[in-house]
Amino acid sequence: METQIPTIALSGLTALAMLTGAGLRGWHGWLALKHRELEAAGNLPGSTDAPHPPSATARIEIADLKERIRKLEAIAAGVDL
Repeated sequence: METQIPTIALSGLTALAMLTGAGLRGWHGWLALKHRELEAAGNLPGSTDAPHPPSATARIEIADLKERIRKLEAIAAGVDL
């Protein structure tokens, strides 16, 4: 029984090391995928290409959201609009 304890402990550590290695390999793969996605979209930090300006629809949506935020802040402050 005493000789089984080190064997079990060693097996457990080996399994943990294998799982950790597999997890790190997956993490690096996921980071590489996200890097390629950012490169394809042209949003990679430090890239020399200028980002495309937002479309008119996006600007309208942002303006609408800002107006809603102003209204909610006025309601929270107790101001009648």
